Amino acid sequence: MKQKFGVKIMPREVILDTQGRAVEQTLRLNKLAAESVRVGRFVELEVAGTEAEARKKAEEIAKFVLHNPLIETFEIQKL
Repeated sequence: MKQKFGVKIMPREVILDTQGRAVEQTLRLNKLAAESVRVGRFVELEVAGTEAEARKKAEEIAKFVLHNPLIETFEIQKL
């Protein structure tokens, strides 16, 4: 059975988010200011197996392939 998971990958809080800053400045220039903007990625994975097996595979994919642990964090959610 196939399971679908979403992986949200975000820069760590201590890392300067240049994309987020650029969006923040553009919003400010257009008088649409937001308190804070952070830009990350969202990856949708479809993995075979039971929910527990598929979640474990999705976590391994996120941990070892999709994110850089030095500068990013990730969260997994069942879709």
